[in-house]
Amino acid sequence: MSAVANLLARKQALMERLQSGTGPNEREEIERLLAQIETALNLLESGDAAAPGEE
Repeated sequence: MSAVANLLARKQALMERLQSGTGPNEREEIERLLAQIETALNLLESGDAAAPGEE
């Protein structure tokens, strides 16, 4: 599984946990993890844009 696919799978799982009803502490932790995943995805995306055709 690629890094992007792994991050997207983790994001989906966290989104499902968030929607299933969580306590305030768990919600904060999930939102923190989601922010980290978004940052990682953005970095990977910008890296792909910076070097097109290098695969």
